[in-house]
Amino acid sequence: MKTLTAGRGAILAGTLLLIPRLVAAPAPRNQHHSGALRVETDLVSILASVTDANGRPIPDLTRDSFELFEEGVPQEIARFEPETNRPLDLALMVDSSMSAFKDLKFETEAAAHFIRQVVRPGDRLCVFEFSESVTQLGDFSDDVPKLQEYARRIMPGAGTSIYDALVLGSKALERQPPERRRAIVLLTDAGETTSSSSFEDARRAAIASGALLYSIVVRPVKSESGRNTAGEHALITITDSTGGALFFLDDMTQLDTMFDRIDRELRTQYLLGYYPHPVPPPGSDRHVRVMVKGNYIVRYKKEYFAGQAPH
Repeated sequence: MKTLTAGRGAILAGTLLLIPRLVAAPAPRNQHHSGALRVETDLVSILASVTDANGRPIPDLTRDSFELFEEGVPQEIARFEPETNRPLDLALMVDSSMSAFKDLKFETEAAAHFIRQVVRPGDRLCVFEFSESVTQLGDFSDDVPKLQEYARRIMPGAGTSIYDALVLGSKALERQPPERRRAIVLLTDAGETTSSSSFEDARRAAIASGALLYSIVVRPVKSESGRNTAGEHALITITDSTGGALFFLDDMTQLDTMFDRIDRELRTQYLLGYYPHPVPPPGSDRHVRVMVKGNYIVRYKKEYFAGQAPH
């Protein structure tokens, strides 16, 4: 077991998601070439989840079904994978604060069931618990029995450090090999109280990691007067920025159903790749828009940070 702690200002403003490099090769499409050297931008990958109004995934869409824009400029889709089967790295983060403790045993058993369901050959998962601090229980692994043991080992604590959890979980995912999908599943009551990281730290870290955030918010009461609505709105914003989904849980018996829905969505995503044109300024915050033909709902990562040129 290893415990992670978050320092203030833990996020670097510039994130190397898009790394300019110099290569001696013919220029790519839509880019002019002069001399032996040119600047080429790396492929930007966007995972898109397409569902109907009832949340059912829509399969069998083609490349022509999608349109993609960066900062309002149409982009050519250079890579398209329907229902991508890229391996998945997933951070499962369980709120063990006293505010959520009354259902902690149910939560951990549901989490153990989800682990068995979601981890497939080539995938890896890591379990985190968080209260006033954030603890990573072991390394990313495909050992399902061991991961289930970690989930059942979660103990109650005081305080709720949601922003710290998102920062540290995102950074743990960033350290994993590239060309793998990344996701965070966060189970919490949204009652942020003890983080040293800020909302913006957490938002930028989640975006920089390239992970889809799936937030399950346990609502002890349906009335807004008895809930942490500010924490709920913060999670809605961060979740939307990453292209994930947020679910409200009013009855703990719904938890298995929500885990099932997340697992199903993770297996029915479209991968869209493009080379940004024009090339974005290093360090800039880029905004993406994806449109799909048909009366469907599409969710996707809406921002990324252009990388700094190498020294």
